[in-house]
Amino acid sequence: MPHYGDFQTLIYGAGLSGVQPTLPVDFATLKARAEAAMPPSVLNYVQGGCGDEFTQDENARAFHHWGMVPRMMVDCTERDLSIDLYGRKLASPLFMAPIGVTGIVTQDQHGDLAAARASAMTGVPLCASTLSNDPLEDVKRACGDTPALFQLYTPRDKDVAASLVGRAEAAGYDAIVVTLDTWVTGWRPRDLNVSNFPQLRGAVLTNYFVDPAFRKLLAKAPEEDLRTAIGTWGATFGKVLTWDDLPWLKSLTKLPIVLKGICHPDDARRAVALGVDAIGISNHGGRQLDAAPAPVEMIAPVRAAVGGAVPLIVDGGVRGGEDIMRCLASGADFVLLGRAFLYAAAALGGARGPAALIALLGDELDRAMTQSGCRRIAEIDGALLHRPGDSCGGPGA
Repeated sequence: MPHYGDFQTLIYGAGLSGVQPTLPVDFATLKARAEAAMPPSVLNYVQGGCGDEFTQDENARAFHHWGMVPRMMVDCTERDLSIDLYGRKLASPLFMAPIGVTGIVTQDQHGDLAAARASAMTGVPLCASTLSNDPLEDVKRACGDTPALFQLYTPRDKDVAASLVGRAEAAGYDAIVVTLDTWVTGWRPRDLNVSNFPQLRGAVLTNYFVDPAFRKLLAKAPEEDLRTAIGTWGATFGKVLTWDDLPWLKSLTKLPIVLKGICHPDDARRAVALGVDAIGISNHGGRQLDAAPAPVEMIAPVRAAVGGAVPLIVDGGVRGGEDIMRCLASGADFVLLGRAFLYAAAALGGARGPAALIALLGDELDRAMTQSGCRRIAEIDGALLHRPGDSCGGPGA
């Protein structure tokens, strides 16, 4: 397969003809471009965290607690970033994270389809959110042959929950990702100060409004009585999940179940013991608890707790290819891109934004691997990581 590292060569080659990249290749400029493209209400919701946003910022800063020690004299001419998930070969360990306002970050209000088309273009899977401006079936079709995951905000109504999961399985999704940390919403000052909660205005609720089980809860169709439909959604959203609910969740589908929001090693150990198929290490982008540890710091203890029993998927603060490398070296199997791909979608107005971002992050990861003497993803390990006070050979060596 072609190297991701060829992307830089294409940029320089195009420059000889006076063509510059359409998407900024550094995060700060990308963020600024996206800020100019999104209306304030959407931008604040996308960028906001809970509390004073310490955790949100620390998610990104924490990557710089770790350095990587270059390794020389290794022939990395041939490199392979591919990896397997549930028997499917993926082009790289990258995923696009489920984000509930993806639908409203593009001007056409179909950001979910833009992300799905970027997935089809790049071979990088999308984890589609329950909160969407387009039905989950349409989003999956737009992913083409690329595998996709469906993220579930578990409704309080069990029939609605079963319906959403059943629709996802019928549509061809490869796994169900259950978000655990949002049955109560974090204290988010940016949104509270302007009384802005997009869902209460009817945004990104399409999956509910077209769902047969949800519509049974309504006297009239959502398009006939939007206010009541939104109120019914609010009353249905956010089931309090406990460990006792896992057998019920597993009974809804034959698909693998991923628990997203696990940070404590004991929770990870218990999840594996109860038959969960993968662990999602996440603090919801710093939007739920403004004292939560950065996910990258929790990868190693969670990996130590579960061993190699299940894949670990991590998100939070990923800004570049070297961040992805640090996650993999810490013990993660897959890395989710969050706000970064939203910024890309907003900046370029559709699928070409996330597709270009994936190409440049893949290039950065590819080059970090060459500098570290790694030809395959499996060769990336903790021996590459370095903290002040460490001797070479890995943390604490």
